[in-house]
Formats: sequence, C-alpha cells, structure tokens
Amino acid sequence: MAGELAGRVVVVTGGTGALGSAVLDRLLDEGSVCHVPTSHAAAPKGFAFARHGRVTLAPNVDLGDPVSTEAFYATIPDLWASIHCAGGFAMSPVGEAGADVFAAMIDANALTAFLCCHAAARTMRATGTAGRIVNVSARPGLDPRKGAAMSAYAASKAAVAAITVALAEELKGDGILVNAVAPSTLDTPANRKAMPKADFSKWVSLEAAAKAIVQLASPENATISGALAPIYGRA
Repeated sequence: MAGELAGRVVVVTGGTGALGSAVLDRLLDEGSVCHVPTSHAAAPKGFAFARHGRVTLAPNVDLGDPVSTEAFYATIPDLWASIHCAGGFAMSPVGEAGADVFAAMIDANALTAFLCCHAAARTMRATGTAGRIVNVSARPGLDPRKGAAMSAYAASKAAVAAITVALAEELKGDGILVNAVAPSTLDTPANRKAMPKADFSKWVSLEAAAKAIVQLASPENATISGALAPIYGRA
C-alpha cells in the first residue's frame, strides 16, 4: 500500500532494533526508500529487512562520532526524512550510578540525536528540501518524576526533547519540521523479559508508536513542528 511517502528517501537510525524495525515496516508499506545505519559490520541476525529491495543497510557507522555521522548522511540522495530511534537505556539509582552511566546515556541518546539532526538538517538545506526530522524522547524526558531510579536516562531524553524544540524553531524558515515522540514503556520482547509481572496491556505497542512517528515524518504533516507527542497508552 503506497501512500504519501511513496518513493521518499528516509533514514531510520536504530532501524535494526524493535522500534526501528516497526518504523521500517510501516515506511516500506507506504512505499518509502529506507537507509539504515548500523555500528556493526553486517545486519544483525534476525533483521527482517536485510534483503528488502528498498532497504540499504550502511555498516560501520558510529552515530556518536560526528565524522562518521556526516559521512553517512553525505551518501544519502534526496533525503526527505530522518527518524532517530537509536538510543539506549540503563537503570541508574542515585546510590549506584556514577559518571560513567550518565555519560553513556547522554552519548547513546542525546549525542546521537544531536549529531543526526545536525547532519540531516545540513543535507536538507543543501538540497532545499522542506523535509522532516523525528526524534524519540521518552516519558521520563517530559515528566522527570517518572525517571526515579533512572535519572541519567531521564536527563538524556530530556535533552532530546530540548534539542527537538530548539531545532524546530531554528529550521522553521527552511520549512523543515522537527518533532519528537515520547513513549512510555514499549511492548517489546526485551521489556517483557525484564518485567514479566507487568500488565502488558497498559504498554504502548510498537505498531502504535511507529504509526505516530511515520505520521510526523509524512508530507501530510504540513504544520506540526516543535511537538513532543506523548504516547503513553494506558500507563
């Protein structure tokens, strides 16, 4: 089923992960041409789109390194949208977490989002494309009280939210719309394994999160920018 994104070139960071794969699935259903950077030398085992004709996997890309990130984006022709699902998570009770945990969360979440936004915006500006950038924050990034026992993670996702709003204001003259989604707990196999006694029905499905992300990346979104969309399900 081709839609408004048919033929549009989209970057999806973290595209080999649970949320990124769900986003890819929806984009491909819409007819998009997708580029997926990975820090590995090859597609991870079980990556469903490794041989898909409209998915190009770029190996050995370090999204925490500005040179590597810029080099990757320089290879993308006619970039329309850049969706940033790459990131990480760590519990960090204040009595246990140290500077290393804080730095790791900032690098995995805030730094990668910043560098990808920077490179995507430069690419779009160079081609005069009024494209779309979509980041992934998290509920603790908007509501820090939900970040108890994970303050480093909450801080890193709050930084993603701040980057999103600031960049939306900066790029509005170029017609580039910048938004973020902020999910609560996503219903992934890893989260189910980590929290086997939780009520999974209250979690956000990957399909629902992917739908919201793709809507913000679509040409159909002609006016929304600087939004931090809460996707909390029934949590």
